[in-house]
Amino acid sequence: MIQKLKKKTIWVPLLIILIAVVSAVIKFSGNDDQISVEAEKIEKRDVIHKVNASGVIQPEEEVQITSMVSGWITDITVLEGDTVKPGQHLISIDRKQYQAAYDQTASQVKSSEANLKKTKSQMSRTETLYAQKLISKQEIEQIEASYELAISQVEQARAALLSREDELSKTRLVAPKYGIVTSLTKEEGEMALGGMFNPGVLMTIADLSFMEVLVDVNENDVVTINIGDTTEIEIDAFPDTVFYGTVNEIAHTAQNLNMGSQQQVTNFKVKVKILEPPKRIRPGMSSTVNIISETIKNTISIPIQALTSRPENYNEKKDNKKNDNKKWGNDDKDNDYSGFKENLDVVFILVDEFEDEKASEGEKIALVRPVDVGLSSEDYYSVKSGVKENELIVTGRYRVLSKELQHGMKVKYEEDSNSFSNGIKNKN
Repeated sequence: MIQKLKKKTIWVPLLIILIAVVSAVIKFSGNDDQISVEAEKIEKRDVIHKVNASGVIQPEEEVQITSMVSGWITDITVLEGDTVKPGQHLISIDRKQYQAAYDQTASQVKSSEANLKKTKSQMSRTETLYAQKLISKQEIEQIEASYELAISQVEQARAALLSREDELSKTRLVAPKYGIVTSLTKEEGEMALGGMFNPGVLMTIADLSFMEVLVDVNENDVVTINIGDTTEIEIDAFPDTVFYGTVNEIAHTAQNLNMGSQQQVTNFKVKVKILEPPKRIRPGMSSTVNIISETIKNTISIPIQALTSRPENYNEKKDNKKNDNKKWGNDDKDNDYSGFKENLDVVFILVDEFEDEKASEGEKIALVRPVDVGLSSEDYYSVKSGVKENELIVTGRYRVLSKELQHGMKVKYEEDSNSFSNGIKNKN
């Protein structure tokens, strides 16, 4: 009898422990279906819209020295990197044939002037004889025509001399403005190819104290940019340094890449003036530019990753699913919104109570809110309507926001751990 009582005394506590364990397992297994979310409080902040573009550094003004005459280069007086002043001698081209042509034309001028002098004397004598009626009118007319022809020949010879003189002067190339020789493409003894069309570039001169970045901006972004917009400039050769500039010029003609294909890209060239270029900057360096096109100060904003979309009347579908809140939306098949209205931009706000439901400890209730967003920065949207400051907004994870989370659903949310992670974010 005593042994039976002992056995009974042992089994009762074991039974109680077993029931407790089973209850705990059931409780925690029931919570396994619950979605876990990340969230943060909605705050006011400055939202700065930036247009990102990449390009290359170039001087604001650059002069390419070319030759209008062809010939062998006999002398180059500067080296690449030298500073030059206006009028400074740069390159000499062999002038023998141009000097000979000049001398020949100058001789023709003298000859035509002598012929004019001779013809003028003849005309003077002819006029005297005609006045005395010793010659006919025809003879006086002939000498007058000869005199006019002699005048024309002198004018032609002088014009040809000016042309030969101009050609001769172009065998000596000088600097048109102050700058630095940034490239030198020819050496002494090489041929300089001249002409009005497509002449060969001999050297390039640029003032490196005035530099700009030439960037390609997509057609969707260029409409938000204005002349004078402030920019942040990062140059690959100067890491961890931000330079500042302003938008100086916006092209009116597009540059099309991959024309006619699905990968067609339409860009516009934009010139950004660097306000204080570094001393060792060089043309051709790679650069990235953030153009600040618009700023809204102290406005309610939400993280970009918090914004998602749902069909305008998607709650009607929820009612047709027999209010099965836990399973609805968790299966991809349940997300067939074909035939529904256009999607709305929405966010999910976490609350402790909704209608007749209350969230337990470690839980929140997710409520959908349509929002009207405005300007965007790198991380945030400004909000025109839909949410309030200090509300708790769901920020992740991506699959949870895009597919799983639904209006009125209870979710797991640990405020302490989230605030710790937010603290790290704010410090950074």
